[in-house]
Amino acid sequence: MAHAVVWCGHLFFAGNSVLAPGLWLKNIFVPMYGQYEWRGRLISFFVRLVNIIARALLLALWLIFSFSFFVIWLALPLLMIYSLIMVRESI
Repeated sequence: MAHAVVWCGHLFFAGNSVLAPGLWLKNIFVPMYGQYEWRGRLISFFVRLVNIIARALLLALWLIFSFSFFVIWLALPLLMIYSLIMVRESI
């Protein structure tokens, strides 16, 4: 069971390293493409804000996905036992 928890944790952290919303949040006030005038800074801020929100939502979905793998892994032995009991009763 500990191996499955570690595997699901690695799966989540792999998604976090791909999406990296923390990195986008760290650089939210850094202007993109060296545009240091106020319009460039304003556009860069809102583009990064939308990126942070979208990436955080995707990371939350990825957390649900990786947690569902763990729940399925826990439920499979119970499903197998239930299936064996149902087959035995039908014979």
